[in-house]
Amino acid sequence: MRLSERALGISPSPTLSIDAKAKQMKASGIKVISFGVGEPDFDTPDHIKEAAIEAIKAGETRYTPAGGTLKLKQAIVDKFRRENGLEYQTNQIVVSVGAKHSLYNAFQVLCQPGDEVILPAPYWVSYLEQIKLAGAEAVIVQTREENGFKLTPRELKEVITARSRVFLLNSPSNPTGGVYTRDELAALGEVLLEHNITIISDEIYEKLLYDGLEHVSIASVSPQLKENTVVINGVSKAYAMTGWRIGYAAAPAPVAKAMADLQSHSTSNPTSIAQAASVAALNGPQDAVAAMVVEFEKRRNYMLERINAIPGITCPKPGGAFYLYPNVSAYFGKSYQGRPVNNATDLANLLLEVAEVAVVPGIAFGGDDFIRLSYATSMENIKEGMDRIEKLLGALE
Repeated sequence: MRLSERALGISPSPTLSIDAKAKQMKASGIKVISFGVGEPDFDTPDHIKEAAIEAIKAGETRYTPAGGTLKLKQAIVDKFRRENGLEYQTNQIVVSVGAKHSLYNAFQVLCQPGDEVILPAPYWVSYLEQIKLAGAEAVIVQTREENGFKLTPRELKEVITARSRVFLLNSPSNPTGGVYTRDELAALGEVLLEHNITIISDEIYEKLLYDGLEHVSIASVSPQLKENTVVINGVSKAYAMTGWRIGYAAAPAPVAKAMADLQSHSTSNPTSIAQAASVAALNGPQDAVAAMVVEFEKRRNYMLERINAIPGITCPKPGGAFYLYPNVSAYFGKSYQGRPVNNATDLANLLLEVAEVAVVPGIAFGGDDFIRLSYATSMENIKEGMDRIEKLLGALE
């Protein structure tokens, strides 16, 4: 069979490739420490699981409206009002099969061939592929390590053209953990409004913030920015619900309708049971989220101290999410038992095959001087994994 150009143009996810290789090694009896895939190692809180069980018992196992149940949409509306100072109506909310699906829908209805999407790097791996699948062109803008990997208004202005259609914003960021302040968002927003560029704001890590930092949605900065923004969020990271696959978008009503219409012809509704559980997540007690954040902050502090103590490595302090993004380029040009290290991909392969530690090379995020380390694993694993990394790097010649 002949594959379409669209299919041939898709690149596999490097994060999932690393994870698959690590799992294969584990299956063969090797104790691999995985700092790869970003998934909380906590269990879904009990009250959320109970809500799903009750939904099954109550027979909530049939089709729902394609864009989500009214009950979940109302819970999302209430959440935006309560936590983000944003007012939406239920017809502006679309519930999808994970935030990744919400993003895909947004790119599909907003972009067409010839459009440009401004994509700050480092970027999450699926953004680039989804832009390509929408027929648009990604304009990648490299941000600077010394600026916490945050885009400045000047850097944004330099890449805007007559074809600029969408700007992708991710705060807190995967892979860097960078968090934009209200003033920084306002400055970027001024430029975007001037050029009538739509914003897709991925806020999936909003609850995973440290050092007293506050999450600000760019849609809350001004009424004009709200009308120009599609906010993407979900329950996977904050509530340890990655497998439940519930994400959502908030957008101007015509955009939300287009996204729901598209979804009606692809997946139809998200799982009814997972939607019931998500109502409990958003409306119920938030103690488990707070406890998870406390533990993540302890792990971040320890891993950051260890990584920055290794000669030659630099790593900014992330304000959110659960990743470190250290610069490892000081080790390029070295080798291990004849195996050269020319880039972060070589180093990641060496760490996995020799030190038995899984990390993601920065090329997956648009910059091969870096690796991404996830601290969404136990402190025991972090300590052992950092010992292994330190030992291997010390053995390079």
